[in-house]
Amino acid sequence: QVQLMESGGGLVQAGGSLRLSCAVSDRRFSNSVMGWFRQAPGKEREFVGLIRWSDGITYSSDSVKGRFTISKDNAKNTVYLQMNNLKPEDTAIYYCASGKTIATVTREPTSWGQGTQVTVSS
Repeated sequence: QVQLMESGGGLVQAGGSLRLSCAVSDRRFSNSVMGWFRQAPGKEREFVGLIRWSDGITYSSDSVKGRFTISKDNAKNTVYLQMNNLKPEDTAIYYCASGKTIATVTREPTSWGQGTQVTVSS
């Protein structure tokens, strides 16, 4: 089973930036689409965005569009979430996930990482 490992979380002031990474253990067993989700305390998990390995197509939620960018490095089996102009409401645990299709990732991903905490201070 593919393993996903996030890194790069931390504490940042509002307006700052962070880049999260999600390393995939073995691309041979990974799914075709990688997604990013977040969950703030007391709130439901929220879809942030996704990227497809084959062609790099991306989608982002309206709440982060224009501030967050998703990219990938096929050689490193890693996807990234570049977060700029961070706001206190972006504070959450961020998870990467994978699935065979865009629909799978947005509805019920097959695999999940353990999550990384992002805290934005005002």
